[in-house]
Amino acid sequence: MLSISTRCPGLYCGRELLLDGNWSDCGACPRGFRTNGSSICIPCEDAPMFYDWLYLGFMALLALVLHWSCIDMVAMRRNITKEVIALHFSALFEIVAASLVTLQLTEPIGTFGIRSCRVKRLSDWYTLLHNPSPNYEETLHCTQEAVYPLYSMVFVFYAFGIILMLLIRPIIAKKFLPKEGKFSIYAALYFFPILSLLHAVCGGLIYYSFPYITIILSVQTSATHFAFRLNQTMKSLLLNSVSDIRNVIVILGHWLLHGYGVMGVATLRGMNLHPAMLALVPLPALFYILTARFTDPNKLHTE
Repeated sequence: MLSISTRCPGLYCGRELLLDGNWSDCGACPRGFRTNGSSICIPCEDAPMFYDWLYLGFMALLALVLHWSCIDMVAMRRNITKEVIALHFSALFEIVAASLVTLQLTEPIGTFGIRSCRVKRLSDWYTLLHNPSPNYEETLHCTQEAVYPLYSMVFVFYAFGIILMLLIRPIIAKKFLPKEGKFSIYAALYFFPILSLLHAVCGGLIYYSFPYITIILSVQTSATHFAFRLNQTMKSLLLNSVSDIRNVIVILGHWLLHGYGVMGVATLRGMNLHPAMLALVPLPALFYILTARFTDPNKLHTE
């Protein structure tokens, strides 16, 4: 009988207790288990941290924002019409439904809570790169989902997102935007595999950097939105931002994303979210409006 005190090589190799009372050889722990400090496979019974929920929310928001962006691009409408709103609500329903179904199918099944293994380090996302070779001989294959279920449930979410889109979107598109609506479906069939590949390769990097990604993208897209205005005077930009319903919705959306990123950074750094931090949310939009006149190409003179 193997001694429990005999540790396995590597960070993620562990032993299971067999039915006959003996311990298995060192190897990968089953799904839903993770090795502890004594190289014993123990079940994942931790509750996700708030930051974990923010990460999962970011992955859902990323798919939703891409849906909405593709719908806007193919619709080519300067104003918000009921046809475009119908497609936007269809995308929102698909993402929300896919999220709820994914939560229901994740352990414990039938609830909106999940049991997980706590993320401890970046290498937890890349156990494939940490298979040990004792004495530089045979490699022990201990690849497993050490961050269960944060890695696998994103793929499940993408799968249900595609299925629900193919079931619902064609009906909505045929009724409201027969020609342009189908192109939003084609676009999603491209970006969902790209998102899956990105998550498979860069899941851990995204986990630790998504708050910064959110802040940077919200600032860049906010500046891009204002840059497309023909009249770049401060008065015009300010009036259009509050009088045009489409501009109001777009700006509020950017502010919400910016606030989401600020909240993620505060959580990652272990800080309490002070209300003063949220005062920074409108700053990028105000900065653009106040400084747009200084970047007018017509006022630039070359010697």
